[in-house]
Amino acid sequence: MTHAMLKGSNIPLDATAVRTVLRWNPGPRVPDVDASALLLGGEGRVRTDEDFVFYNQPRHPSGLVRHLPKKRLAEGMTDTVEADLSALEASVDRVVLAASSDGGTFGDVPDLRVLLYDASPGTPADADPIAVFDVRPETGDESALICGEFYRRGDAWKFRALGQGYDTGLIGLATEFGISVDESDVAEGTVPSGGPGPMPASGPAPSGPPPAPGTPPEAVTQPHPASYGCPPPPPPAHPPAPAVPPAAAAQAPPAGGPAYGYPQHPAPAYGYPQHAARVPPPDPAFTLPPQGPQFQPGR
Repeated sequence: MTHAMLKGSNIPLDATAVRTVLRWNPGPRVPDVDASALLLGGEGRVRTDEDFVFYNQPRHPSGLVRHLPKKRLAEGMTDTVEADLSALEASVDRVVLAASSDGGTFGDVPDLRVLLYDASPGTPADADPIAVFDVRPETGDESALICGEFYRRGDAWKFRALGQGYDTGLIGLATEFGISVDESDVAEGTVPSGGPGPMPASGPAPSGPPPAPGTPPEAVTQPHPASYGCPPPPPPAHPPAPAVPPAAAAQAPPAGGPAYGYPQHPAPAYGYPQHAARVPPPDPAFTLPPQGPQFQPGR
């Protein structure tokens, strides 16, 4: 006999192990749903973080609570949690069955239903469910739900249908029951494998075409990175002259200005007097051309 449960109702469980199936109708705009279980002590909190069983931690260290892979059936999508209730430690007072939505809220998840099956050894696989509970969110803005809970009553276990919602998602649900959440585990923008390596210590790689074969290293200029907020320096109007061997440089006179490698006089600073150009001494053999009468002495 299958019990059709209402919110807040409970039923006793004769099964030593139960399989809880969370089922919904998937669709193009329907969020994905993940089932999870929390093993709580007498104070209503987990004993350690290992008491949280979900898709990233699918098996409790005791092996008595397990998260199974999702399945697509004709009736809809399912996510399942199994628990061997009778074998759990006495310090476990409750097992909370929770659900979280990914990509939306539970207001966009149609036909969300919890089905309880007897998972005790020897139970036929096609047996009818023990209970069915249609979970309806109260506001539609919930991203996490407590669908129900298994709790002790003496030596026996019972199941209560709840449907209590949270708008803080799986992280808010986990912290509500004492799970310590590392924010770095849920932060976005991690570096994917195969991405670019670290920047070399010498700075960014030089831009522009590679130097021609045989160019000496001292003739290759490296661009200086521009300061933050400042434009990069313009390229030179003319390419630098090629390096000249020392012997040829000693014989080659400057032509049209100092050649590459010769010292140059720095330009005068703004507002300071400039040095007068050096005037060569007069040539003693120089004579003036014939002058007119007006320039001849005594006339």
